[in-house]
Amino acid sequence: MAETVKGKYLEYRGRPLVREGNTIYYGNMDDDYVLLFVIMTTKQYLGQEVPDMIIVQLLSTKEGMKIVKQDVMHGFYDAFDKGVIWLERYVGEEQS
Repeated sequence: MAETVKGKYLEYRGRPLVREGNTIYYGNMDDDYVLLFVIMTTKQYLGQEVPDMIIVQLLSTKEGMKIVKQDVMHGFYDAFDKGVIWLERYVGEEQS
């Protein structure tokens, strides 16, 4: 029997941000789109291991997690920034 996570998730701009290992999901699974970040490589920065190469994907939850957009970015900030722009554009188009 699978366990479920109880409690609150970390949120950013009202959407859940969940990490397990090298995989990060951003968005609510009940929405039509979510972001998936896969950390492919890391590097050392000021004595800490930080994400370096990241695959960012915009997924359609209504089509069985179909990849709508994908890119490879260097640095989590750039990957997250680009992904949030995609997510907001696609969610905005649906509301129009």
